[in-house]
Amino acid sequence: MKIKSSEYKKRNMLIWNEVAPRYHKRWATAKHGPFQSTKKLVDLVKVEKGNHILDVACGTGVVTKFLNQKVGKSGYVIGVDTSITAIKVAKKWNEKTPNLLFVNADAENFLFKEKFDIITCQFALFFFPNSQKALKNMRNSLRKEGKLGISVHGHPDRVPYFDSIFDAVTQFIPNYVPLGTPDFDRFGTKKQLKDEIKKAGFSKIKVNDYDFPYSPGTFEQYWKNYLRYIAKPIKEKLDKLEKSQRKELKEMVRKNTKPYTKRNEIIQFPWEVLILTAKY
Repeated sequence: MKIKSSEYKKRNMLIWNEVAPRYHKRWATAKHGPFQSTKKLVDLVKVEKGNHILDVACGTGVVTKFLNQKVGKSGYVIGVDTSITAIKVAKKWNEKTPNLLFVNADAENFLFKEKFDIITCQFALFFFPNSQKALKNMRNSLRKEGKLGISVHGHPDRVPYFDSIFDAVTQFIPNYVPLGTPDFDRFGTKKQLKDEIKKAGFSKIKVNDYDFPYSPGTFEQYWKNYLRYIAKPIKEKLDKLEKSQRKELKEMVRKNTKPYTKRNEIIQFPWEVLILTAKY
């Protein structure tokens, strides 16, 4: 049975409430691998002093912090996210200033009286079950000539960090991800991303393609960190595997990482990031 949109959102929120602090420490603040794109995204939307900006699905507030540093005292930034825990981390990590606000809200349903100069959304569009509703909501929240900045992970072939494990795990756990869960690589090509944004009514669309290589260390470090950082619902499914199955699974993942393993046994994954800019 397919997971309903409301059930998916609830499940996703619970997962992010659990993993947000780990995600923040391990990924969001690291400034390497895919998160080198944070500065690129902010640079591409060309923030000016005094801008009013909305950061959608702000997570733990990494993009929000960059934006707030750019707008100066005469501007302000609002970060919205469905995860209460992520918002708490964002508030703690960002400096407390009168021109920065964090709100617990859904990308498909938020409503502000204010119209914004810029709206950003990093690594989240693929999470939204109704991406068109979310995008149209963003467009309706922009001023005329306002700017949109979105980043997504690229095609799976160019982001093997995820599929090296996912392709193996799903052979042992077919329901590893519930049926009906949004396809996280559905905007993984320039055309797919551009078409989706154009469909929502945006214009002057431009997609930039970057590669931010990422090394998780040796295979053992890669595997250990996967087991350490996965969310509870997924870990529970893995724990139900027999010892022999877990061993076989690990070796399948090891085989998947071989093309990216150097002579010193260090894995070096390519990591494509697409960053799109558009106008109202």
